[in-house]
Amino acid sequence: MNIKTLFFATCRDIVGEREVSLEMAEGTTVRDLIELISSENPSFRSMEASLMVSVNQKYVDRMEVLNDGDEVAFIPPVSGG
Repeated sequence: MNIKTLFFATCRDIVGEREVSLEMAEGTTVRDLIELISSENPSFRSMEASLMVSVNQKYVDRMEVLNDGDEVAFIPPVSGG
């Protein structure tokens, strides 16, 4: 199945792309996707605990099962004033 991943702010800097399409196995969870990205980009793992993750513009937990065509966005904490 094909998953579209979007990376914002620091996540984009670590991965080096704003958007990546990935082929994943049926039954893949958000946690599995994070593990794959972290294996290719070790600095991503250090951010994992503080990331917000959305699937199709809805915030989800790490056990969410992904489906073909899903759009997964990784959003780091933001600050500002």
